Formats: sequence, C-alpha cells, structure tokens
Amino acid sequence: MALVGKKAPAFSVGAVINGEEIVENFSLAQYIGQKNVILFFYPKDFTFVCPTELHAFQSKLAEFEKRDTVVIGCSTDTEETHLAWLMTAKDQGGIEGVTYTILADVAKTISLNYGVLGGEYSFDAVTRTWSFSGAPIAYRGTFLIDKEGIVRHESVNDFPLGRNIDEYLRIVDAQLHVEKFGEVCPANWEEGKAAMQATNEGVANYLSNN
Repeated sequence: MALVGKKAPAFSVGAVINGEEIVENFSLAQYIGQKNVILFFYPKDFTFVCPTELHAFQSKLAEFEKRDTVVIGCSTDTEETHLAWLMTAKDQGGIEGVTYTILADVAKTISLNYGVLGGEYSFDAVTRTWSFSGAPIAYRGTFLIDKEGIVRHESVNDFPLGRNIDEYLRIVDAQLHVEKFGEVCPANWEEGKAAMQATNEGVANYLSNN
C-alpha cells in the first residue's frame, strides 16, 4: 500500500551515526518539525550495487543538507555489521567515509512498515509454524518525508537496479518549491525552471510557453 500523503511509520532502533558510533533508539521523531528526511533502504552490507549507492548518497550529502534534508540509510543487517563495513576501505568494497546514519532493521519491522521487504511471512495454524517466502531483505526503497512527518515521495527498485541520486535532489527541490510558492511542478521540472498554477489557465499558460 502506498504511503504517499500519509504519516511516515515511526521507528526507534539501533543505528550507526557519524560513520563510527553505535547508538540505541535512533528515532524518526527527532526530525519532526525540524528537517526533511530522505530515508533509503538497501538489501545488504558487503554486497555489490549497495556500496555504490551509499557512496553516491555521501557524495551528494552536502547538497541534501543545503536543502535542510537529512539522509538516513537502512538495511536488515546489525549495527555491528554496519560498523564493520564502515571500517572497510572503499577500494576493498567498503563504505569508509560514509557519515550519515545507517539504521539496523534487524527485526525487519521498518522494512515491513514501509512496504519494501522482499518477501512475506505466513503462519500455518495446523503446524503452528511461521515460514517466509521471498528474500528477507529490503528492496531499494526511497522515501521523502517532509518536516511534518508526511511521506511526499516513494520509489522502490528491485535488487539489481541502482538509483540515480540526483533524482532525489530534484524531488526535494520540487517539494520545497511547492511548499514555498504554492505552485505545482510539471514533467521534467528542475530548480530554476518554470512551474505552474494548478488551474486550467495555469496549465494553458505553461503549455503555450513550453
């Protein structure tokens, strides 16, 4: 079920912050009323596409921060595994140098609540056993959560498909433009380009000039 337009599911879990410190009970609540949040899920530490994405988010971190936006990563690995990966050099497949928070969704509840877990649990009432079908890891889900805690964008990629981080900067820019000017952002809109009023006259004026 889509989360866009709804309150982002809350979480409070262990995490690694600043690329080096394990903390308990890292929560989304601390950003409500304070910051926009890009929350992104990835399948596993010590894998292949994943480090390219985590480094790509890091390379754009200052751009997100200029937009008053926090970046948070999340996978179903433990805090200790995150830390070990953070201590591994980039030329060895590691993510040394990543400084944004990485959540440890060990119970898989965050992935479930955001609809990105790559499989499903089922319970057999006869044998009274749980089973899981699919992959018990997160798809490459990405969510923009505004300062009020509302999800404004979500996208989900399959495991082999890496993300374009610049697109999420564009999405943040669009959300900020809507909030500031009350206009809507048409197809292929980028910061500095014309937006439009959400009226018949507005769309007519926009299309006549573009």
